[in-house]
Amino acid sequence: MSQFSQANRYWWDVDAADYHERHPSYLGTDSAHGEFYWCPEMLHEKDVRLLGTPAELSGKKILEIGCGSAPCARWLANDVPDAFVTAFDISSQMLKYAGHDHNAHLVQADAMSLPYADSSFDVVFSVFGAIPFVEDSAALMKEIARVLNPGGRLIFSITHPMRWIFLDDPGPAGLTAITSYFDQRGYVEEDEETGALSYAEQHRTMGARINELIDASLHLDHLIEPEWPDELEENWGQWSPLRGKLFPGTAIFLATYRP
Repeated sequence: MSQFSQANRYWWDVDAADYHERHPSYLGTDSAHGEFYWCPEMLHEKDVRLLGTPAELSGKKILEIGCGSAPCARWLANDVPDAFVTAFDISSQMLKYAGHDHNAHLVQADAMSLPYADSSFDVVFSVFGAIPFVEDSAALMKEIARVLNPGGRLIFSITHPMRWIFLDDPGPAGLTAITSYFDQRGYVEEDEETGALSYAEQHRTMGARINELIDASLHLDHLIEPEWPDELEENWGQWSPLRGKLFPGTAIFLATYRP
């Protein structure tokens, strides 16, 4: 396991309890089957059907990458009971919050070494999971293509690349550019005592993200930049009504594998 994988497993293990305490509605803490929001703009799968309708997903094999406590996979397994829904996360502590009263098949795994055979899935999706945190997202796109059937679909949401230039602050301070959009060195934190990597997140420009898809034979079908809803007044980390009215916080990519 790479130092980046070790760092992110450590981070999400340590942060799991606090993360669920901070975002109960988004994660469907009080819902019997979780919730499936694509982003802090609260775009719900039941309203947009980016993966497809229940009829279209019937009998399909579906994989979620970097699922955390799997609120999305659990919701989907309940919504489409005759689909095979599986998901993985690098953090055992995050997975513990998924419980056992659901039909999603959950495993602990590293996104950089997917434990699945070639051409195993019809649909792969990720909701702010794994893709921004791995050291080589281009290699991950090729791994995703490997496990997809020809004609299979990849749908994933990430923090919008332009957010990288701003301070992570939901208030006025977060409206000022502090770094170059073109600087793709990423962001890391180290343990003060040991110097070991304790958190790592990678930045790619929009062009780099699209080129990674192209190089993996994943053809971009749509790119969605959700607008901030007028009725949504609460902050979600760095996402806020103030910033959301001015520039996008999320990018959602929809692609098809065409080898």
